[in-house]
Amino acid sequence: MAVKDAILAILTLGSAYGLQLRDELAARAPHRAGVNVGQIYSTLDRLVRDGLIRSDTATDDNLPLYTLTPTGHAAASDWLGVPTAPDVRNWADMADQVLVASSLPGSGWRKVIAMQLDSWTASLADAVPSGDDSGSPALRVELARSADERIARAAIDWLGDVDARLTAAGDPSVPLRSTRPLRGRRPGPMLNDHA
Repeated sequence: MAVKDAILAILTLGSAYGLQLRDELAARAPHRAGVNVGQIYSTLDRLVRDGLIRSDTATDDNLPLYTLTPTGHAAASDWLGVPTAPDVRNWADMADQVLVASSLPGSGWRKVIAMQLDSWTASLADAVPSGDDSGSPALRVELARSADERIARAAIDWLGDVDARLTAAGDPSVPLRSTRPLRGRRPGPMLNDHA
């Protein structure tokens, strides 16, 4: 799952705490808005354990701030440099990589899109049906190839659309937000005191 990689990429912008990272992820990759803060903190624990991030400072109200280690910087760079495997099961991970990269200053998001396009274009060449659908097993193979072809074409179309829209928008990068996300429960209606 690319969530850990997206967190590392977001941390290239500076130190952040768990809820902030969840909100940054949701803002940069809206299809991940359902990731809850508990998932983020368990991912952060694994990243600390693996030596990719560390926490040595805290916010004014004692929330741990996480920062990248040199190994974490290298992992974030590696993630942005290798396309996801062209497979429908990796679509959300591809979207993470493209959308998060486009939100990072100096990330080379055009290169990320270009490498994804190259990867999906190569998979399209492998997916083109041969036209032999004479037997039942062969028919299923051809139908599966047809599905792969359509998925590849959809990915290529989406990547082209993303490239055109980001180019038209100008610089799509976004700094870490300085406003603190709200924590805890939303205030409910006040109950009347009957004294």
